[in-house]
Amino acid sequence: MTDNKNDNLLKIIVEEYIDSVSPVGSNLMVEKYFPELSSATIRNYMVELEDRGLIYQPHTSAGRVPTLAGYRYYVEKFVSDGDITAKNKKIFDSLSKKIKLDSESIKLLAKLLAELSEEAVLIGFAPTDVYYTGISNLFRQPEFIEPRVAYSMSEIIDHLDEAMAKIFYQIDDNIKILLGDDNPFGNASSVILVKYKAGKNYGLVGILGPNRMDYQENIGLIKYAQKLLENL
Repeated sequence: MTDNKNDNLLKIIVEEYIDSVSPVGSNLMVEKYFPELSSATIRNYMVELEDRGLIYQPHTSAGRVPTLAGYRYYVEKFVSDGDITAKNKKIFDSLSKKIKLDSESIKLLAKLLAELSEEAVLIGFAPTDVYYTGISNLFRQPEFIEPRVAYSMSEIIDHLDEAMAKIFYQIDDNIKILLGDDNPFGNASSVILVKYKAGKNYGLVGILGPNRMDYQENIGLIKYAQKLLENL
């Protein structure tokens, strides 16, 4: 398989795993995407991706799951600026007509963002003035069922102001995606961040979720939220 086809195979594995939270097997790949190939051939191509450190097999009889490096590669290679769906745009626009330039209105926008993304949302009004919502969305994800991971994330949530302070001035008005060890909110998660200017003040808005989050959709939501915040 050429590098382009290998990349396409990785893209499919990541997106299938985002949707299903189940290891992606060769039979599924043949049935849905590569009917001209055999399962054995797909497994050989998967081994190539494993050798590159982009996917792994959680146990012998399972399909493959993206590694952190696989997610990073996917984000760099396949995730574009992101567009909000017409349905979500309509919902946001409806809210924007009712809110003003104050902290309570911005919190309402954050709650809507958490509802639409089904992830946690962070708002930094300043480096140490942090509001968050949708934490229950985070802990509903399978990744955080394991007590050790859930406990680690709980500790991070207790110190969100410290994590926000560390990165507040490192983020600008361009979308920033931090995964794994690069994510100050915990290496079991990813965060999409962007700075906004509301009136004379700068703030930070982010979507926090598992590494298995829907990056494309969430970037679209973050970008539109940034636009609305800057037009309050």
